[in-house]
Amino acid sequence: MTDRSQIPEFDPQGPQLVYVAARIAAGELTPGARLPAERDLAEEYGVAYLTVRRAARVLRERGLILTVHGKGTFVADPLPDDRGAEPPSGA
Repeated sequence: MTDRSQIPEFDPQGPQLVYVAARIAAGELTPGARLPAERDLAEEYGVAYLTVRRAARVLRERGLILTVHGKGTFVADPLPDDRGAEPPSGA
């Protein structure tokens, strides 16, 4: 786990609305890690439940997390880097 002093402070009114993205970038949340329930996150950060739902929607749109109905919400695996990929066959 990383030092919490390296993680930006959460401001529900500011650009850090997607605080979990900073935790992913810091390596605190790794691909496949299960996120706490949205209500638990709201309590942890002292924000409204709907704020967490909105943030989760933005994170899903950015491809940082995915939600599996009945299982939970997880940190998404990053897309493979195209630079080292082999060219398609027949090219």
